[in-house]
This record gives sequence, structure tokens and C-alpha cells, in this order.
Amino acid sequence: TIDQLVSWVNQGERHRTLLGATGTGKTFTMANVIAKTNKPTLILSHNKTLAAQLFEEMRVLFPHNAVSYFVSYYDYYQPEAYIPQRDIYIEKDASRNDDLDRLRLKATSSLISRDDVIIVSSVSCIYGLGSPDSYQNRIISISSGQTINRRELLLELTEMQYKRNDVEFVRGSFRVRGDVIEIFPAYEQFGIRVEFFGDTVERIELIHPVSGESLATENDAFIFPAVHYVMPQEGLNRACKAIREELKMQVIRLKNEGKLLEAQRILARTNYDLEMIEEIGYCGGIENYARHLENREEGSRPYCLLDYFSHIPNRNPEDWLLFIDESHATIPQVRAMYNGDQARKRTLVEHGFRLPSALDNRPLMFDEFESLVPQTIYVSATPGPYELEKCEGVI
Repeated sequence: TIDQLVSWVNQGERHRTLLGATGTGKTFTMANVIAKTNKPTLILSHNKTLAAQLFEEMRVLFPHNAVSYFVSYYDYYQPEAYIPQRDIYIEKDASRNDDLDRLRLKATSSLISRDDVIIVSSVSCIYGLGSPDSYQNRIISISSGQTINRRELLLELTEMQYKRNDVEFVRGSFRVRGDVIEIFPAYEQFGIRVEFFGDTVERIELIHPVSGESLATENDAFIFPAVHYVMPQEGLNRACKAIREELKMQVIRLKNEGKLLEAQRILARTNYDLEMIEEIGYCGGIENYARHLENREEGSRPYCLLDYFSHIPNRNPEDWLLFIDESHATIPQVRAMYNGDQARKRTLVEHGFRLPSALDNRPLMFDEFESLVPQTIYVSATPGPYELEKCEGVI
């Protein structure tokens, strides 16, 4: 089975199905195909628990690869919604998991810097993520003996959403003590200590974030942004201008339809959000303005994890592999995400809770997903009609 799958992948076949009953070693077969074809790989699963199990298994089977786990970073998530029949507005409520956030950032930083990447993901991979180009352009490279303006380095860290915290050394923060800057990358479990002599980097150490003890000495360090959405100030100013234009048009439209309450509501909410963005660079629900922040066309798809696979160093953008685990359940889930999201947001837009551009902060449509994925192997004990129709061969 392994040899047959490997030869199919090497011949450039687009769709294949691996059929196997539960417990017959499908994960082991997948791991062998990855090892023999040596391609960056995304394994897509339909729930977090199964994804976590696959992640643990792959981490043991590939101790030297960059094996990452990419799922939604919420432990609990109540999306923003409105029920017109009962005039009930439900505010977004969520509880973020710090470890899952770190693992997501680790996944994208690995894709930008290495080509031996294996990512196990849930359908979270088809949801909007910041532009890979903006993310890549913000990476800071520090080398021993390099001359760096200390003040500029601190400003760059702040623009990458690292927060200065001289008291508590937490993930996504940095602290300054005399000639020493200590940075705790948002995607790591250790800190980076950079010692300066004037403007020259004298020493780079990896340190324990609690005790501060030195774990290793490095010649180079690369620091990736603390969040996926990284926006320079001029980009924010342009986005705010575009949001104001859209607000003006939407208020006129609602008033023409006789929806005066809705027009007043959208005006108050959006002006408050704009004020927050201009003052602190952020607001609650900023993802609803993603289209303006990323300077995208109306109706265009958002960037997502799949786009980061085309930025792997020394690789053709198409040269990666997708396994869809339990494909009979995962494919319908990927297909269903778009319509449910749009129905909820359309109600919010019609009743003056969000601007129409919020509809462009969405998961991928199924045809967009199909256009982005490369060679795909569907893995299931009971393949669905979609897989059997797509595949020239089942093994």
C-alpha cells in the first residue's frame, strides 16, 4: 500500500483514496508516505480530539521534523448573532487557550522558515488568517556581532504586537534591563536574551522564561510576529479611510429603506470601533474589517493557512501534500462552513450591527478550497461519493 501511494504521489496524481478499516494502520501508512516522498504535509481532520491524537502520533514518528498542531484557539466560542423574531442580540463571547494560540503561531513560523513541516489541522485552516507576505516581511533577524539600533529594535517589536513588560515575563512580551533585551517569542516555550555592547550584539542566549537560566548560546535568532494580523501604521490609516467610506454608503442605504434605527446603530458602533483602531490599533471584532485591513477586493477570499504553504523556502508553491483524514466526515464539514457563516452575518448586516464588508471575513467556499489544495489523499474506512468520484484509484 505504501509503495503504491508513494509511486502515485511521485507520478503527480492529484486525487487518491486510502481505504482501511479502523485499526488497520492508516496513520502509520500516512507517516511512511510522508517520510518517503519528503514533502511538506497538511493532515486535515474533522475534530480537535482526533487532530490532537494524530499530532501526538506524528510527533513521535517524526522527532526531527517541525510537527505542528493548528486548531481554533478557543476553548469556548459564542459567535456574535442577532435573532430578529425576538429582537435578541447575542454578543461575541469567547475563552482563548494560550497553548493553542502558541501552537498556531508555531505552525505558521515553521512554514515560513523550514521545509520539513507536518501540520495537523482541523477545519480552522480554511478560516481567515493574516497575509503571509505581511507576516514574512515583519520577521526580525538578529546575529551575533551585528550592529542594530536598539531603539529601532524595540519599536519593531512593538509593531509586531510584542508588549513591553518589565515585571512579568510572559509569552508575546519583552523586557529591557540596561544593555540586555529579553524577548519571549509568542510561539516558543523559551525566551531569547540579546546582550548589547553599545549598538553591537555581543551574545544571543536561549533562556528559561521563569528562572532566567541560560539553556543554549546561539549565533542567530529569528523573531516572528506575535499575532497573524500585522499591520503597518500607513495600512491602518488607509483601512480607516475605506471603512468610513463604506459606513457613509451603508447609512444612506439603510435610511433610504426606512431603517432609521439600524442606520443609527451602525453609525454609533462603527465610529466607536474606528476610534479604538486609531488610538490603540485594535478593537473588539476587528476581524470584521479584515477586507479593508488587507486591502482586498469586495467578495474576494481571505488568506488562510493554505496560503502559507506556498511560502515554504526552497519549494515550488504546489509541492506539498494533503491528507484528509476521515474524509467522509471532513469533506462535508469543509463544504458546510461557508453557508452557515454567511447566514448569521447577513442578519447582522441587515439589522445594522455590522458593515457589509464583514461578509468577506469568512471561511473558504468549497471551490476555493479545491483550487488551493495540491495532491490529495483521502483516508477513510467508508469513503463518501465525492472521494470515489474524484479518484482514479482506491487502495
